[in-house]
Amino acid sequence: MQMEIRAAAIRGVDRLIDDLGGDGAGLLGEFGVSPGDLDSDHGLLPAVTAGRILRNAAKKLDCPDLGLRLAAYQDMSMLGPLALAVGNCDTVGEGVDCASRFLFVHNQGVRLSRADDPERYAGVGAVEYRMLHPDIPYEPQTIDAGLGLLHRNLITMSGGYELLGVYMPHPPLTDESVYTDFFGAPVRFDTGRALLRVPTNLFAQPMATPVNPELRRMVVEYLEAHYTDPRDSFTTTVRSAVGRALGTVPARIDLVAEWLHTHPRTLQRRLAQEGTSFQAILDDVRKSAAHRLLTGTDMPFSQVASLVELAGQAALTRASRRWFGRTPTQVRRDARCISQSPRVGKS
Repeated sequence: MQMEIRAAAIRGVDRLIDDLGGDGAGLLGEFGVSPGDLDSDHGLLPAVTAGRILRNAAKKLDCPDLGLRLAAYQDMSMLGPLALAVGNCDTVGEGVDCASRFLFVHNQGVRLSRADDPERYAGVGAVEYRMLHPDIPYEPQTIDAGLGLLHRNLITMSGGYELLGVYMPHPPLTDESVYTDFFGAPVRFDTGRALLRVPTNLFAQPMATPVNPELRRMVVEYLEAHYTDPRDSFTTTVRSAVGRALGTVPARIDLVAEWLHTHPRTLQRRLAQEGTSFQAILDDVRKSAAHRLLTGTDMPFSQVASLVELAGQAALTRASRRWFGRTPTQVRRDARCISQSPRVGKS
């Protein structure tokens, strides 16, 4: 199956090509892509095509540092909703972890993670950028663009940081000084890894811009509800689909199976192989949703019952006793008592 990524991954390449004396729209058109596809937050294109566009442009324009130049054209906004989640984390480290968790929304073939310093210096860590999908040909321009953008995003998140060194998995595509000028740090080539070496205290550094924790929470909940990491188990995939359905459309097995492009019997069989069932997942999702609505809102119990697809308040009461050993009234009351109790060390 052909892997698709968000077209925004190469956003700006058409303008870059124009600035270098080429025809950006024309070159994209050779691959069946339009500039509007790149500017849309919903546009997709095959990952292989994205790499070919960069390689073709670099060759036609005799611009071996095209990937680095593209990184200079981009910023965190090209990550779409993920940018809101990352940019509203409290610290740089939490932002990196958030990007690591949800980067598959932007590009399923890339992973981002904290790593140990390959040179094993005390007080030094790394942020590693990895291409994982075996069906995507290795494209050095893509690595240059990705690692270059990671560096620029860390500058934005921190307000400026000390980059100690850069590891590139391939030979330099142009003079090595172009790389050191771009990163402002020593660059090692042919290392087999793409990473930035940074002081470990960078991860504890507060975000340079004001953050909105409530916005972060809302965006993370949206990403959790609408996207499924391809590394997840089938059980997790089904649970995510049930969560999307609950309260909006009937959370039925036939509907979820249709969303996942499988037959209901196949869905049940795969869940059984993982030790669960559709009904068990549905019940657990209902339980989690009910607890969130009972403890986090003042919503009437009849409405809570409707949103978790139970037949009225009496059914909610029975389910609540089974799930929590308490009635909905007791669950809500106990949550309020906990939130209102004085904290240790507070007057």
